[in-house]
Amino acid sequence: MPPAITMTHVDFHYPGKQALYDVTFDIAPQEITALIGPSGCGKSTVLRCFNRMNDLVPGAGVTKGDIRVLGLDITDPALDVIDLRRRVGMVFQKSNPFPQSIYDNVAYGLRLKGERRKAVINEAVEQSLRSSALWDEVKDRLHASALGLSGGQMQRLCIARCIAVQPEILLMDEPCSALDPIATAKVEQLISELKERYTIVIVTHNMEQAKRVADKTAYFLLGRLIELGETMELFTQPKRRETERYVRGAAG
Repeated sequence: MPPAITMTHVDFHYPGKQALYDVTFDIAPQEITALIGPSGCGKSTVLRCFNRMNDLVPGAGVTKGDIRVLGLDITDPALDVIDLRRRVGMVFQKSNPFPQSIYDNVAYGLRLKGERRKAVINEAVEQSLRSSALWDEVKDRLHASALGLSGGQMQRLCIARCIAVQPEILLMDEPCSALDPIATAKVEQLISELKERYTIVIVTHNMEQAKRVADKTAYFLLGRLIELGETMELFTQPKRRETERYVRGAAG
């Protein structure tokens, strides 16, 4: 199968600062790819390139190279960015449920697309909550405020909201960094289950988390991709000295 995402010789600049240098790599479909590296290394910038979230920063953009997502040239100015973000969903570091009911949170994207059939929305809400391992915990309080959920439940609700519109790729920017170990374990289990249907890219500072969930891992340093490989091979037999220093805890 062709790659779900391809970056080819990409440079990326924020105003007055270059954030990525000549980044080239592929992300395979229906795999989990973890992006690791020290703070400021460029991994979140890479993630936000894939659904054009970097457009929200005035003056930021790709200055060289090519990015293709699901076969689309996403640097094309004529690209329908709203459709791209439907196909490439994103879960953020801090859970961000809307101040609405649990049901309305999950239904939000469907209604935004123009879906008005209640039966269709009801089915999508239930299936999305089941897929995010949340249905049994909330099925009796769907119309209660989402803000009354625990932190881990909120993050799983955000995943349910994301998958309700049937994306093809899920981007996750440190989705467990604000969670306790029990909630983290539930979200990690969910991520592992979701790869049967989605291509998943996750940014994480937690190297143990990358080992637990990722099929492949990419190590970034100072805006450059240093190494990409099978996760356990990258952690046990890294090919680059910079990677070895990082995974051994001697750098970063």
